[in-house]
Amino acid sequence: MIPVQNVYYMLSYAFKVLNEQGYKRLATEEFSNIAELMAAILEKGIAVQLKRGLGKEYIAQTEELSSLRGKIDIAESLKTQSMLRKKLICSYDDFSVNSTVNRIIKSTVELLLKSDISRSRKKELRKLMIFFADVTPIDLHSVNWNLQYNRNNQSYQMLISICYLVVKGLLQTNTDGMTKLMNFFDEQRMCRLYEKFILEYYKKHYPELSVSASQIPWFLDDGIGDMLPIMQSDIHLQRANTVLIIDAKYYASTTQFQFDKYTLHSNNLYQIFTYVKNREYQFGNVENKVSGMLLYAKTDAAIQPDNVYQMHGNQISVKTLDLNLPFEQIAGQLDSIVEAHFEDIRKRQV
Repeated sequence: MIPVQNVYYMLSYAFKVLNEQGYKRLATEEFSNIAELMAAILEKGIAVQLKRGLGKEYIAQTEELSSLRGKIDIAESLKTQSMLRKKLICSYDDFSVNSTVNRIIKSTVELLLKSDISRSRKKELRKLMIFFADVTPIDLHSVNWNLQYNRNNQSYQMLISICYLVVKGLLQTNTDGMTKLMNFFDEQRMCRLYEKFILEYYKKHYPELSVSASQIPWFLDDGIGDMLPIMQSDIHLQRANTVLIIDAKYYASTTQFQFDKYTLHSNNLYQIFTYVKNREYQFGNVENKVSGMLLYAKTDAAIQPDNVYQMHGNQISVKTLDLNLPFEQIAGQLDSIVEAHFEDIRKRQV
């Protein structure tokens, strides 16, 4: 189990807003569980949003009114005979705080209030919900989380991302009506956070490197690539003609057991080798150095991969990152990776 404080540090790289002044005290606060951490982030984030003002959006409304507003719904007015009551059925757009993002936040907080968080935290969240009096709850099971953000609602992006993690990490039981904690970060969600954390760490601390999650084109003899899958790297580090492609893996098991022995996950190895060779071919006749790395989150298993292979002129390494260590040591592990592949690389201290 990753220490809660390390989860916060990973989130702070994934969501840069957590590095702003108002959130910095969270880095020194002790949290008993992940739900408490998420509640703390939401508590602060909602308070910040309230200072800016709750975001509004136009919401279509249909209502029986005594005076005209918007357009008359003639068919509905005739059907309900509202004119006999000297009223009209009107359809109009209402610029309201009852927006999708505010409804998600309110319902997520209501979910957290039933979870295992401290009384003081619940008290502060309830105080904030007073300002959501005109916001109606939403069915969190039916939410489309692929929301579009623009300059008007950009400040909500981190809040909704945290809400997503809370909703997916809390399970409503049917027995006693209480909300109980699941594993907040299952393998799939933790893998995404793990990838994002490593990517953003290198972006922040190594300005000499070009850091991206870039796509690698296939090197094709005849140029025909119909139906070939996209080669999407997790972390692509480059300085001049030196490249390191990192495939970040968060698995319950870092190895597989076959034929009475432990081996690496073959598909992962095939994948990183394919990425490296196709990236190398992009340089053509220009001298280059392209390497690949499978970087697994370390597990409790007795056998952990720690290997370096020379394959067809390229270095392919398989390493682990121990997320259970103090964060300074986690950072040290990440630093040692780039130091081993890029000569005289300098880290920017922030």
